[in-house]
Amino acid sequence: MRDESKPWIRKDGWADLPPMEPGPSSRARAGATTPASTPASTSAAASAAASASPAARSAGRVRAADGRVRGAASAAAPPAGPTRSRTVAPSPLDPGATRDPYRVHRVLREEFPLTFDPLLRAWVLSRYADVATALTDARFTHGHRPGDPPCAQTHVDVDVAELRSVTARTAHVLARRIADRPNADLVADFCHWLPAGTVAAAVGVPYRDMMRLVRGRAASALAGQCTSQISVREKALASFLAHVLADPERAAALRDAPSEQIARAWTESLRHDPPVQIAVRRTAAEVRVSGGTIPAGEPVALLIGAACRDPERFRDPDRYDPLRDDPGQLSYGSGACPAVLLAEFEAEYAVRALFDAMPRLRLAHGFRPERTGLITRAPRSLLVRPGG
Repeated sequence: MRDESKPWIRKDGWADLPPMEPGPSSRARAGATTPASTPASTSAAASAAASASPAARSAGRVRAADGRVRGAASAAAPPAGPTRSRTVAPSPLDPGATRDPYRVHRVLREEFPLTFDPLLRAWVLSRYADVATALTDARFTHGHRPGDPPCAQTHVDVDVAELRSVTARTAHVLARRIADRPNADLVADFCHWLPAGTVAAAVGVPYRDMMRLVRGRAASALAGQCTSQISVREKALASFLAHVLADPERAAALRDAPSEQIARAWTESLRHDPPVQIAVRRTAAEVRVSGGTIPAGEPVALLIGAACRDPERFRDPDRYDPLRDDPGQLSYGSGACPAVLLAEFEAEYAVRALFDAMPRLRLAHGFRPERTGLITRAPRSLLVRPGG
């Protein structure tokens, strides 16, 4: 249960969210309710919520005995006369969500499949069917998701064998650099370097210049619009290795597993803990979704993390199952894209290289990986003992 006595604090990742304002249709709905019986925010209310002080933003919001959040009818102008509380949706940016966003996601998915969030300044979708549609349907403007058809069409000369080769070489070099240490942090010492290193090797950038050049023209030469995916791949790899090392039996099973089995475990990691939790789109036309209809010209926040744990789509969705036979990750599209291919190769050769160089590799005694973040999410550290 959220502790309402704590002040509202700014969480990591907020600065990554682009500023948005409700479209004309939101401004025309002043005083209306959402199709899910949730208060719709006018542009004035959204601006007030975004700019209000921490105390003002949390004022009037309490959690009732039934666990639901209740609050004032309007953050911009409280109604005259006696006040009447009513149920409102929690926000994905609520305090505490950085440590466990999935509790909030569950409430939104089950009770508020369509709601307007004044902090995100967008309509929020959380069910798998709606989020998957918004990521591919032409009625939503599209951001850049590697592997989607428009992305795949720009990559016609991808040498898959060469990408695999440079990924393997880079992973083994990095693994050997930490093999003799008594302790290491795989996030800082391995995950941070492997995605950049594979791109650098693929385009011929010298190792010493890797980090300086690979995030600029070198990466663009290989991946074009997918350049920004280097940091996403770092986070995705860290989460994957956290899953692998959390269970010694799982680690042993993957150590010498065929590529297909590692790829399956990798896909499950993307589903269970997506590196990008929230994606932003805008409706290009009116769209019917669970809970109602979103008019054209509206900003929409897609809760990828919530969608990927939708029990209507996945069996036992909160469990990480490396042998899951109902995959459905939403981080990447299915097209041939260097960012998608490299991410999969990095997962495979990270496992192979780390256990080749450090057969007894395990998590440091007493350490448990903790994923944090609201917009992007991954472990900040992954402390290990290379020698067991």
